[in-house]
Amino acid sequence: MRANVWSGRNTVQVENVPDPKILDDRDAIVRITSTAICGSDLHLYDGYIPTMKRGDILGHEFMGEIVETGRAVSNLAVGDRVVVPFPIACGNCWSCRHELYSVCENSNPNAGLAEKMFGHSTAGIFGYSHLTGGYAGGQAEYARVPYADVGPFKIEDDLADEQVLFLSDIFPTGFFGAELCEIKGGEVVAVFGAGPVGQFAIASAIMLGAEQVIAIDQYDYRLQMALHKAGATAAIDFSKDPDIVEQLKELTGGRGPDAVIDAVGMEAAHGHGLLHTADRVKQASRMETDRGHALRDAILACRPGGIVSVIGVYGGILDNFPSGAWMNKGLTLKTGQCHVQRYMKRLYDHVKNGDIDPSFVVTHRLALDLAPDGYEAFKHKQDDCVKVVLKP
Repeated sequence: MRANVWSGRNTVQVENVPDPKILDDRDAIVRITSTAICGSDLHLYDGYIPTMKRGDILGHEFMGEIVETGRAVSNLAVGDRVVVPFPIACGNCWSCRHELYSVCENSNPNAGLAEKMFGHSTAGIFGYSHLTGGYAGGQAEYARVPYADVGPFKIEDDLADEQVLFLSDIFPTGFFGAELCEIKGGEVVAVFGAGPVGQFAIASAIMLGAEQVIAIDQYDYRLQMALHKAGATAAIDFSKDPDIVEQLKELTGGRGPDAVIDAVGMEAAHGHGLLHTADRVKQASRMETDRGHALRDAILACRPGGIVSVIGVYGGILDNFPSGAWMNKGLTLKTGQCHVQRYMKRLYDHVKNGDIDPSFVVTHRLALDLAPDGYEAFKHKQDDCVKVVLKP
Protein backbone atom coordinates (compact mmCIF):
# COMPACT_ATOMS: atom_id res chain seq x y z
CA MET A 1 0.00 0.00 0.00
CA ARG A 2 0.97 3.68 -0.22
CA ALA A 3 1.68 5.59 2.98
CA ASN A 4 3.16 8.91 4.06
CA VAL A 5 6.25 8.26 6.19
CA TRP A 6 8.62 10.36 8.31
CA SER A 7 12.07 10.54 6.75
CA GLY A 8 13.82 13.04 9.00
CA ARG A 9 13.38 16.58 10.18
CA ASN A 10 11.19 18.59 7.76
CA THR A 11 10.95 15.61 5.41
CA VAL A 12 8.08 13.24 4.67
CA GLN A 13 7.58 11.06 1.61
CA VAL A 14 4.96 8.70 0.24
CA GLU A 15 6.28 5.17 -0.20
CA ASN A 16 5.13 1.63 -0.83
CA VAL A 17 4.94 -0.20 2.51
CA PRO A 18 3.53 -3.58 3.61
CA ASP A 19 -0.22 -3.83 4.09
CA PRO A 20 -1.32 -3.98 7.74
CA LYS A 21 -2.49 -7.30 9.17
CA ILE A 22 -4.66 -8.46 12.06
CA LEU A 23 -2.30 -9.06 14.99
CA ASP A 24 -4.84 -9.45 17.81
CA ASP A 25 -8.42 -10.68 18.06
CA ARG A 26 -9.53 -7.13 18.96
CA ASP A 27 -7.99 -5.57 15.82
CA ALA A 28 -9.69 -4.30 12.70
CA ILE A 29 -8.32 -3.19 9.33
CA VAL A 30 -9.72 0.04 7.88
CA ARG A 31 -9.52 1.05 4.23
CA ILE A 32 -8.99 4.78 4.58
CA THR A 33 -11.21 7.12 2.58
CA SER A 34 -10.11 10.42 4.14
CA THR A 35 -7.25 11.46 6.38
CA ALA A 36 -5.88 14.83 7.47
CA ILE A 37 -2.73 16.65 8.50
CA CYS A 38 -2.96 17.91 12.07
CA GLY A 39 -1.07 20.77 13.68
CA SER A 40 0.39 18.17 16.03
CA ASP A 41 1.91 16.42 13.01
CA LEU A 42 4.00 19.52 12.43
CA HIS A 43 5.72 18.94 15.79
CA LEU A 44 6.91 15.61 14.37
CA TYR A 45 7.77 17.22 11.04
CA ASP A 46 9.81 19.91 12.77
CA GLY A 47 11.68 17.34 14.85
CA TYR A 48 10.50 18.40 18.32
CA ILE A 49 8.99 15.04 19.38
CA PRO A 50 11.64 12.42 20.26
CA THR A 51 11.74 8.71 19.32
CA MET A 52 10.66 9.11 15.69
CA LYS A 53 12.19 6.59 13.30
CA ARG A 54 12.65 6.75 9.55
CA GLY A 55 9.76 4.99 7.84
CA ASP A 56 7.20 5.66 10.61
CA ILE A 57 3.75 6.12 9.05
CA LEU A 58 2.24 9.44 10.11
CA GLY A 59 -1.32 10.57 10.77
CA HIS A 60 -3.89 10.29 13.55
CA GLU A 61 -6.99 11.82 11.91
CA PHE A 62 -8.61 9.28 9.62
CA MET A 63 -11.78 7.44 8.69
CA GLY A 64 -12.83 4.78 6.28
CA GLU A 65 -14.42 1.38 5.76
CA ILE A 66 -13.92 -1.79 7.76
CA VAL A 67 -12.42 -4.51 5.55
CA GLU A 68 -11.45 -7.09 8.18
CA THR A 69 -12.03 -7.70 11.89
CA GLY A 70 -10.51 -9.90 14.54
CA ARG A 71 -12.60 -12.64 16.15
CA ALA A 72 -13.32 -10.60 19.30
CA VAL A 73 -14.75 -7.59 17.45
CA SER A 74 -18.49 -8.13 17.44
CA ASN A 75 -19.68 -4.51 17.21
CA LEU A 76 -18.29 -3.89 13.72
CA ALA A 77 -18.74 -5.66 10.41
CA VAL A 78 -17.02 -5.57 7.06
CA GLY A 79 -18.39 -2.61 5.12
CA ASP A 80 -19.10 -0.41 8.14
CA ARG A 81 -18.08 3.21 7.75
CA VAL A 82 -16.15 4.47 10.77
CA VAL A 83 -14.24 7.41 12.21
CA VAL A 84 -11.22 6.36 14.28
CA PRO A 85 -10.35 8.41 17.43
CA PHE A 86 -6.67 9.30 17.78
CA PRO A 87 -6.18 7.89 21.34
CA ILE A 88 -6.00 4.09 21.39
CA ALA A 89 -7.91 2.86 24.42
CA CYS A 90 -8.50 -0.60 25.86
CA GLY A 91 -11.85 0.17 27.47
CA ASN A 92 -11.09 -1.94 30.54
CA CYS A 93 -8.52 -0.11 32.71
CA TRP A 94 -9.35 2.36 35.50
CA SER A 95 -8.76 5.34 33.22
CA CYS A 96 -10.99 4.01 30.44
CA ARG A 97 -13.75 3.10 32.90
CA HIS A 98 -13.65 6.75 34.03
CA GLU A 99 -13.72 7.97 30.39
CA LEU A 100 -10.11 9.21 30.57
CA TYR A 101 -9.29 7.50 27.30
CA SER A 102 -6.20 9.53 26.37
CA VAL A 103 -4.41 8.18 29.44
CA CYS A 104 -5.39 4.53 28.92
CA GLU A 105 -3.09 2.38 31.05
CA ASN A 106 -2.79 -0.54 28.62
CA SER A 107 -2.53 0.74 25.04
CA ASN A 108 1.02 2.09 24.99
CA PRO A 109 3.53 -0.76 24.64
CA ASN A 110 6.33 1.75 25.21
CA ALA A 111 4.90 3.06 28.48
CA GLY A 112 8.34 3.12 30.07
CA LEU A 113 9.53 5.79 27.63
CA ALA A 114 6.52 7.99 28.34
CA GLU A 115 6.90 7.54 32.09
CA LYS A 116 10.45 8.92 31.89
CA MET A 117 9.13 12.00 30.09
CA PHE A 118 5.87 12.63 31.93
CA GLY A 119 5.89 10.60 35.15
CA HIS A 120 3.05 8.43 33.84
CA SER A 121 2.35 7.05 30.40
CA THR A 122 -0.14 8.45 27.93
CA ALA A 123 -2.35 6.21 25.83
CA GLY A 124 -1.06 4.86 22.55
CA ILE A 125 -1.62 7.28 19.67
CA PHE A 126 -1.69 6.54 15.95
CA GLY A 127 1.30 7.79 13.98
CA TYR A 128 2.79 9.81 16.82
CA SER A 129 6.27 8.51 17.62
CA HIS A 130 7.45 5.53 19.63
CA LEU A 131 6.88 7.56 22.79
CA THR A 132 3.18 6.84 22.28
CA GLY A 133 3.51 3.26 21.11
CA GLY A 134 5.01 3.38 17.64
CA TYR A 135 1.65 2.63 16.02
CA ALA A 136 1.40 3.09 12.26
CA GLY A 137 -0.73 6.10 11.43
CA GLY A 138 -3.58 6.81 9.08
CA GLN A 139 -1.98 8.83 6.27
CA ALA A 140 -2.10 5.67 4.24
CA GLU A 141 -4.41 3.49 2.19
CA TYR A 142 -5.06 1.09 5.10
CA ALA A 143 -4.55 1.08 8.86
CA ARG A 144 -4.64 -1.50 11.64
CA VAL A 145 -6.86 -0.34 14.50
CA PRO A 146 -6.18 -2.02 17.87
CA TYR A 147 -9.02 -2.32 20.40
CA ALA A 148 -11.48 -1.89 17.54
CA ASP A 149 -14.32 -2.94 19.83
CA VAL A 150 -13.73 0.32 21.76
CA GLY A 151 -12.44 2.98 19.37
CA PRO A 152 -14.04 3.29 15.91
CA PHE A 153 -17.31 5.24 15.77
CA LYS A 154 -19.82 3.98 13.22
CA ILE A 155 -21.30 6.50 10.76
CA GLU A 156 -24.74 5.35 9.69
CA ASP A 157 -25.89 8.46 7.81
CA ASP A 158 -24.93 9.80 4.40
CA LEU A 159 -22.95 12.71 5.80
CA ALA A 160 -19.86 13.55 3.72
CA ASP A 161 -16.46 12.46 5.01
CA GLU A 162 -15.42 16.03 5.72
CA GLN A 163 -18.45 16.57 7.95
CA VAL A 164 -17.44 13.73 10.28
CA LEU A 165 -13.70 13.21 9.74
CA PHE A 166 -12.75 15.69 12.43
CA LEU A 167 -14.58 13.69 15.10
CA SER A 168 -11.27 11.80 15.12
CA ASP A 169 -9.46 14.64 16.89
CA ILE A 170 -9.75 18.38 16.32
CA PHE A 171 -13.51 18.83 16.81
CA PRO A 172 -13.60 16.93 20.12
CA THR A 173 -10.32 18.57 21.16
CA GLY A 174 -11.73 22.05 20.57
CA PHE A 175 -14.92 21.11 22.41
CA PHE A 176 -12.90 19.63 25.27
CA GLY A 177 -10.99 22.90 25.56
CA ALA A 178 -14.23 24.86 25.79
CA GLU A 179 -15.77 22.39 28.25
CA LEU A 180 -12.77 22.77 30.56
CA CYS A 181 -13.71 26.46 30.83
CA GLU A 182 -16.87 25.52 32.76
CA ILE A 183 -19.04 27.76 30.60
CA LYS A 184 -22.47 28.27 32.13
CA GLY A 185 -23.62 31.15 29.94
CA GLY A 186 -22.60 34.77 29.53
CA GLU A 187 -18.83 34.36 29.87
CA VAL A 188 -16.04 36.06 27.94
CA VAL A 189 -13.62 33.49 26.52
CA ALA A 190 -10.37 34.25 24.70
CA VAL A 191 -8.87 31.67 22.34
CA PHE A 192 -5.16 31.85 21.55
CA GLY A 193 -4.67 30.39 18.07
CA ALA A 194 -7.14 30.38 15.17
CA GLY A 195 -5.83 27.24 13.56
CA PRO A 196 -8.16 24.24 13.13
CA VAL A 197 -8.34 23.34 16.84
CA GLY A 198 -8.79 27.00 17.76
CA GLN A 199 -11.64 27.31 15.26
CA PHE A 200 -13.47 24.41 16.92
CA ALA A 201 -12.73 25.77 20.39
CA ILE A 202 -14.36 29.04 19.33
CA ALA A 203 -17.38 27.31 17.81
CA SER A 204 -17.73 25.07 20.86
CA ALA A 205 -17.53 27.96 23.34
CA ILE A 206 -20.36 29.63 21.44
CA MET A 207 -22.39 26.39 21.46
CA LEU A 208 -21.88 26.08 25.22
CA GLY A 209 -23.21 29.59 25.85
CA ALA A 210 -20.26 32.00 25.97
CA GLU A 211 -21.42 35.57 25.34
CA GLN A 212 -18.17 36.80 23.83
CA VAL A 213 -15.38 34.78 22.22
CA ILE A 214 -12.21 36.60 21.23
CA ALA A 215 -9.99 34.98 18.59
CA ILE A 216 -6.25 35.72 18.74
CA ASP A 217 -3.89 35.08 15.84
CA GLN A 218 -1.39 36.77 13.53
CA TYR A 219 -2.94 35.68 10.22
CA ASP A 220 -5.87 37.73 8.97
CA TYR A 221 -7.34 34.89 6.88
CA ARG A 222 -7.60 32.68 9.98
CA LEU A 223 -9.16 35.51 11.98
CA GLN A 224 -11.69 36.06 9.20
CA MET A 225 -12.60 32.37 9.35
CA ALA A 226 -12.96 32.65 13.13
CA LEU A 227 -15.27 35.66 12.81
CA HIS A 228 -17.38 34.53 9.88
CA LYS A 229 -17.41 30.73 10.16
CA ALA A 230 -16.64 29.74 13.77
CA GLY A 231 -18.64 32.51 15.43
CA ALA A 232 -16.01 34.63 17.21
CA THR A 233 -17.37 38.01 18.35
CA ALA A 234 -14.02 39.83 18.23
CA ALA A 235 -10.49 39.30 17.01
CA ILE A 236 -6.98 40.36 17.96
CA ASP A 237 -4.31 40.47 15.25
CA PHE A 238 -1.08 40.49 17.24
CA SER A 239 1.01 41.09 14.14
CA LYS A 240 -0.25 44.68 14.39
CA ASP A 241 0.07 45.03 18.18
CA PRO A 242 1.98 42.28 20.05
CA ASP A 243 0.72 43.31 23.51
CA ILE A 244 -2.10 40.77 23.66
CA VAL A 245 -2.58 41.03 27.43
CA GLU A 246 -3.28 44.77 27.28
CA GLN A 247 -5.63 44.36 24.30
CA LEU A 248 -7.63 41.72 26.17
CA LYS A 249 -7.91 44.03 29.16
CA GLU A 250 -9.23 46.78 26.91
CA LEU A 251 -11.84 44.44 25.42
CA THR A 252 -13.02 43.30 28.87
CA GLY A 253 -13.22 46.55 30.80
CA GLY A 254 -9.87 45.95 32.46
CA ARG A 255 -10.86 42.67 34.11
CA GLY A 256 -9.63 40.10 31.61
CA PRO A 257 -11.48 37.13 30.09
CA ASP A 258 -13.30 34.70 32.38
CA ALA A 259 -11.46 31.86 30.67
CA VAL A 260 -8.61 31.58 28.19
CA ILE A 261 -7.97 28.64 25.85
CA ASP A 262 -4.41 27.98 24.66
CA ALA A 263 -4.91 26.22 21.33
CA VAL A 264 -1.34 26.94 20.22
CA GLY A 265 1.08 24.79 22.20
CA MET A 266 4.78 24.17 21.96
CA GLU A 267 5.61 26.07 18.77
CA ALA A 268 3.99 29.39 19.64
CA ALA A 269 5.22 31.87 17.05
CA HIS A 270 4.20 35.11 18.69
CA GLY A 271 6.14 37.07 21.24
CA HIS A 272 8.37 40.09 21.41
CA GLY A 273 11.44 41.36 23.18
CA LEU A 274 14.28 39.45 24.79
CA LEU A 275 12.08 36.67 26.19
CA HIS A 276 10.79 35.83 22.71
CA THR A 277 14.32 35.77 21.31
CA ALA A 278 15.61 33.61 24.17
CA ASP A 279 12.79 31.08 23.68
CA ARG A 280 13.51 30.73 19.96
CA VAL A 281 17.22 30.24 20.57
CA LYS A 282 16.67 27.69 23.34
CA GLN A 283 14.18 25.68 21.29
CA ALA A 284 16.33 25.77 18.16
CA SER A 285 19.31 24.51 20.17
CA ARG A 286 17.10 21.93 21.97
CA MET A 287 17.78 23.54 25.38
CA GLU A 288 14.00 23.58 25.81
CA THR A 289 11.38 21.74 23.80
CA ASP A 290 8.50 24.21 24.04
CA ARG A 291 8.01 27.91 23.41
CA GLY A 292 5.70 29.28 26.09
CA HIS A 293 4.56 32.62 24.65
CA ALA A 294 0.88 31.69 24.34
CA LEU A 295 0.68 29.97 27.72
CA ARG A 296 2.41 32.84 29.50
CA ASP A 297 0.11 35.43 27.94
CA ALA A 298 -2.94 33.28 28.66
CA ILE A 299 -2.05 33.18 32.35
CA LEU A 300 -1.25 36.91 32.50
CA ALA A 301 -4.45 37.89 30.64
CA CYS A 302 -7.00 35.70 32.42
CA ARG A 303 -9.05 37.47 35.09
CA PRO A 304 -8.35 36.63 38.75
CA GLY A 305 -10.14 33.42 39.71
CA GLY A 306 -10.52 32.41 36.07
CA ILE A 307 -9.68 29.27 34.13
CA VAL A 308 -6.82 28.65 31.69
CA SER A 309 -7.58 25.69 29.42
CA VAL A 310 -4.61 24.23 27.56
CA ILE A 311 -5.29 22.01 24.55
CA GLY A 312 -2.30 23.04 22.45
CA VAL A 313 0.26 20.22 22.59
CA TYR A 314 3.29 20.62 24.85
CA GLY A 315 5.97 17.98 24.63
CA GLY A 316 8.57 18.51 27.31
CA ILE A 317 9.86 21.57 29.14
CA LEU A 318 9.65 25.34 28.88
CA ASP A 319 11.31 28.16 30.78
CA ASN A 320 9.91 31.29 32.40
CA PHE A 321 6.59 29.88 33.55
CA PRO A 322 4.69 32.70 35.33
CA SER A 323 4.02 30.76 38.52
CA GLY A 324 3.54 33.93 40.55
CA ALA A 325 0.68 35.15 38.35
CA TRP A 326 -0.88 31.68 38.27
CA MET A 327 -0.82 31.29 42.05
CA ASN A 328 -1.53 34.84 43.21
CA LYS A 329 -4.42 35.36 40.78
CA GLY A 330 -6.01 32.11 41.96
CA LEU A 331 -6.19 30.64 38.46
CA THR A 332 -7.29 27.11 37.65
CA LEU A 333 -5.12 25.46 35.00
CA LYS A 334 -6.78 22.59 33.12
CA THR A 335 -5.28 20.59 30.32
CA GLY A 336 -4.92 17.23 28.60
CA GLN A 337 -5.01 15.28 25.41
CA CYS A 338 -8.69 14.96 24.52
CA HIS A 339 -10.60 11.86 25.63
CA VAL A 340 -12.11 11.67 22.15
CA GLN A 341 -14.28 8.59 22.65
CA ARG A 342 -16.20 10.44 25.38
CA TYR A 343 -17.40 13.12 22.95
CA MET A 344 -17.92 11.42 19.58
CA LYS A 345 -21.62 10.56 19.90
CA ARG A 346 -22.55 13.97 21.35
CA LEU A 347 -20.71 15.91 18.66
CA TYR A 348 -21.90 13.58 15.90
CA ASP A 349 -25.46 14.45 16.93
CA HIS A 350 -24.63 18.17 16.67
CA VAL A 351 -23.40 17.59 13.11
CA LYS A 352 -26.38 15.43 12.22
CA ASN A 353 -28.79 18.03 13.62
CA GLY A 354 -27.21 20.80 11.57
CA ASP A 355 -25.84 22.73 14.57
CA ILE A 356 -22.37 22.79 12.99
CA ASP A 357 -20.73 21.70 9.75
CA PRO A 358 -17.09 20.94 10.66
CA SER A 359 -16.02 20.96 7.02
CA PHE A 360 -15.75 24.76 7.18
CA VAL A 361 -12.09 24.45 8.25
CA VAL A 362 -11.01 22.56 5.09
CA THR A 363 -9.05 24.74 2.69
CA HIS A 364 -6.93 22.18 0.82
CA ARG A 365 -7.77 18.77 -0.60
CA LEU A 366 -4.92 16.68 -2.00
CA ALA A 367 -4.23 13.15 -3.15
CA LEU A 368 -2.24 11.10 -0.64
CA ASP A 369 0.79 11.12 -2.94
CA LEU A 370 0.91 14.91 -2.52
CA ALA A 371 1.20 14.71 1.28
CA PRO A 372 4.69 16.34 1.27
CA ASP A 373 3.21 19.36 -0.51
CA GLY A 374 0.42 19.43 2.06
CA TYR A 375 2.88 19.50 4.95
CA GLU A 376 4.78 22.39 3.40
CA ALA A 377 1.60 24.36 2.68
CA PHE A 378 0.31 23.80 6.20
CA LYS A 379 3.59 24.62 7.93
CA HIS A 380 4.29 27.77 5.96
CA LYS A 381 0.65 28.96 5.72
CA GLN A 382 0.83 28.93 1.94
CA ASP A 383 -2.27 29.83 -0.06
CA ASP A 384 -4.20 30.69 3.16
CA CYS A 385 -3.94 27.08 4.33
CA VAL A 386 -5.95 26.17 7.44
CA LYS A 387 -6.63 22.43 7.04
CA VAL A 388 -5.41 19.80 4.58
CA VAL A 389 -7.43 16.66 3.83
CA LEU A 390 -5.67 13.83 2.00
CA LYS A 391 -7.52 11.32 -0.17
CA PRO A 392 -5.80 7.91 -0.55
